Amino acid sequence: MRYLGLVLIGCGLLLAGTPLRAAEVKIGFIDVERLNRESAPAERANKKLEKEFAPRAAELQRMENQIKGLQSQLEKEAMTTSESDRRAKEQELARVSRDFQRMQREFREDLNLRRNEELSALFERANRAIRQIAEAEKFDLIVQEAVYRSPRIDITDKVLKALEK
Repeated sequence: MRYLGLVLIGCGLLLAGTPLRAAEVKIGFIDVERLNRESAPAERANKKLEKEFAPRAAELQRMENQIKGLQSQLEKEAMTTSESDRRAKEQELARVSRDFQRMQREFREDLNLRRNEELSALFERANRAIRQIAEAEKFDLIVQEAVYRSPRIDITDKVLKALEK
């Protein structure tokens, strides 16, 4: 018991003799959603995607209008057309609807694939800018997701400015 007390006192003296300094840690935060919304490269990528997919979107719109027209024509002429004509129009409507759904699904898949490619390029560029800022301003840690963050550690504006160059 006496030995344990002496060991504890010795450890306490050793710790009291060494100066303990809390190292300052510099932390930054990046708002990824803001980068995706407000950065110049993100805006350029969105315009590029809109231009690239506009013809296909117009074709889908044309097909949708064709389907609506066939449906309304079928409803209007339901009582006046023969059974065989009605079946033929129903089959035509079903075929156009299937083609529309297939084209719509392919459009969404292709658009999502291209959007992911563009976002990947954006985030590669953003990560390079973040590393440059971190090295220049001697940050120890920069995070992109947090439950809470103080506005004073938000460096998103600096990254947005770096991405404009």
